[in-house]
Amino acid sequence: MEKSEWQEKGAGHRQRLRDKYLKNGIEAFSDDEIIELLLTFGTPRTDCKTPAREALQEFGSLPAVLDASEERLTRIKGIGPKNVFALHFIQGVARRYLKQRLTGKNFISSSREVGQYLIHLLRSLKREAFVVIYLDASHAIIDSEVLSEGTLTVNTVYPREVVLSALKRNAASLIIAHNHPSGNLEPSTQDEQLTRTLHLVCSFMHINLLDHLIIGEDDKVYSFADNGIMSRIREECRTVIQSMTS
Repeated sequence: MEKSEWQEKGAGHRQRLRDKYLKNGIEAFSDDEIIELLLTFGTPRTDCKTPAREALQEFGSLPAVLDASEERLTRIKGIGPKNVFALHFIQGVARRYLKQRLTGKNFISSSREVGQYLIHLLRSLKREAFVVIYLDASHAIIDSEVLSEGTLTVNTVYPREVVLSALKRNAASLIIAHNHPSGNLEPSTQDEQLTRTLHLVCSFMHINLLDHLIIGEDDKVYSFADNGIMSRIREECRTVIQSMTS
């Protein structure tokens, strides 16, 4: 098959994928077809079917392909820097979409969406990252940001920075979250100590720390509030504050 004929056939295949999406939506696509179409955004004149299938086989799932580093992706024949850019760009767009979709929504009724955003944001990180979600007095979400990366302790997450960031946004309540790259969802002693310290400091500024979420493997989320830890910490801090003011 001559090159021009091969290019014409490839262009026809890509157009059929686009038409398939326009007619039936994303649910009509297999994961390898999604990856294939994303790869063509980087190299529109190249056949990306085989690299897409190999990427899915290598990493095991669509999220894992999108989360993979450039170094690992470019080991696959047919995937170059332009293809990686296309994959990572759509990953970034999805992350921003999930974040902005939360703004103004009530946390209590949108906790599942908060979990989805945090999973998308944190699951691929090889180091721990600390995220704060800011809420107003009615628990509507104002904003969120990553405040720290690395091993999380009271010495690496500064309560002063958390409080200042909350005050800048006029936040009345906070939710904090971090990931466990090891996959273990159980909170560590340091996790509980950090939560206790932040709750105590926030209490003095009349800011309520509602929950601490841990993101693990397989899209699992551990909630301090759901497991009774927040109520215990809240009572401990109340006792400390009473002893200081009595």
